[in-house]
Amino acid sequence: MTESNTNSNTKEASSSNAPAAADGQSQGKQEQQQQRRGGGRGDRRGRRDRRGQERDSEWQERVVQIRRVSKTVKGGKKMSFRAIVVVGNERGQVGVGVGKAGDVIGAVRKGVADGKKHIVRVPLTSHSSIPTLSNGRDGAASVLIRPAAPGTGVIAGGSIRTVLELAGIKNVLAKRLGSKTPLNNARAAMVALASLRTHKQTAKERGISLQQIYS
Repeated sequence: MTESNTNSNTKEASSSNAPAAADGQSQGKQEQQQQRRGGGRGDRRGRRDRRGQERDSEWQERVVQIRRVSKTVKGGKKMSFRAIVVVGNERGQVGVGVGKAGDVIGAVRKGVADGKKHIVRVPLTSHSSIPTLSNGRDGAASVLIRPAAPGTGVIAGGSIRTVLELAGIKNVLAKRLGSKTPLNNARAAMVALASLRTHKQTAKERGISLQQIYS
């Protein structure tokens, strides 16, 4: 009688432990799957963050001018800072932005964000110049930009030079013809760069062959 009782007790204990072990294994598998899923999401987020950092690192920022400005309000004058910032990647993309805030850092940050909203694509030649002559005007400022031979460099001054350098142009001649205001000159240079067209684009717009343009 004792042997049969002990055998039955051991069978019952083993049968009761079997589902518990199975439950433990299933829970462990579920935890592993959740960790894998969570790790995959974390890796994706990390990749996205890295891509965003790489994109941000491609852009260069240069402050053209910082001025202290005032606005007359009901209680008196409200002082703030205005920053003119040029943003570019030196590969044919450049933008000019203006930011205004109570501190210089905030004004520059707003200027960078505004510059990235107004990006212009510039067609570059094989020797890092522009394809044709271009003229831009903004307000009282007028800017003339001409292509140059390799080795000429960037012959320009003020904010126009900053715009051309961040656009990736290395051989160019530029002349300021109107106002000396840095913001108007930078925007006039942006207008001139935005109006540039390659010979292929011009031939396509006019409906003629590329050979007819060169002839």
